[in-house]
Amino acid sequence: MMTARSHGSHSGLSVQSDRAVAVHRTLPEEIAVAMVFDGSSAAVMMATPADLQDFATGFALSEGIATAPDQLDGFELADHPNGLEARFWLREDRAEALAARRRFMAGPVGCGLCGIDSLEAAARDLPQVGDGPRFTREEIARATDMLRDQQPLHDQTRATHAAGFLLPGHGITLVREDVGRHNALDKLIGAMARQGIDPSTGAVVMTSRLSVELVQKCAVAGVTTLIAVSAPTAHALRLATGAGLTLAAFARSGGFDLYSHPHRIIEEDTNVA
Repeated sequence: MMTARSHGSHSGLSVQSDRAVAVHRTLPEEIAVAMVFDGSSAAVMMATPADLQDFATGFALSEGIATAPDQLDGFELADHPNGLEARFWLREDRAEALAARRRFMAGPVGCGLCGIDSLEAAARDLPQVGDGPRFTREEIARATDMLRDQQPLHDQTRATHAAGFLLPGHGITLVREDVGRHNALDKLIGAMARQGIDPSTGAVVMTSRLSVELVQKCAVAGVTTLIAVSAPTAHALRLATGAGLTLAAFARSGGFDLYSHPHRIIEEDTNVA
């Protein structure tokens, strides 16, 4: 199997108002990764070729292909002329679930739903999340700053997203990066599953806007609080509200906007009108 690098050095020309100079930049790699279950491709995602077992595990769990890591067997990465195949074998009952939720997609990094095979599948019902932990206002306000301190690939390339796990009283304890925000989240979900970390014990922190697929993946994983540096879409907020998910956005510069289920962060008598 080929070794795929997550980044590489490339030459360019920096053109400024008064000069043009040769530069070398570190850029993130982006390759096609096919998610293959029982020999059949379920999805093809453009992704950063790092933490790919986490990625495939998290994708399987967040898309409902599997509900627990022990339903996935025999992981391997295989070369393909146009990218990599991340291969798993499924327990028999999960193979049936996959047949009911078949996706064939070539997803650009900005969209986790492109190519889904039906409008009904895109509007899947979400489970209700549990009670989950509570957080101080300071933890939420500082979450994206803490995440920013643990993004080595972004430090090198300035071109990747990150998803982090915020544990109350302990800060950001786990981070995954990718050129795609939903890929970074799948990698984080997969890493937590493989390490035996319960997603419902903390919050997910994102470096991006909050779109529908991020809320869907968090709800399926059992995450109860989702924090982001940017805004949610209106439909993502509706889904978060319906699933019982606390959604905090614009978490930066010591503050944040709180949009749904505030009981996990602030006191009941706080005015959020």
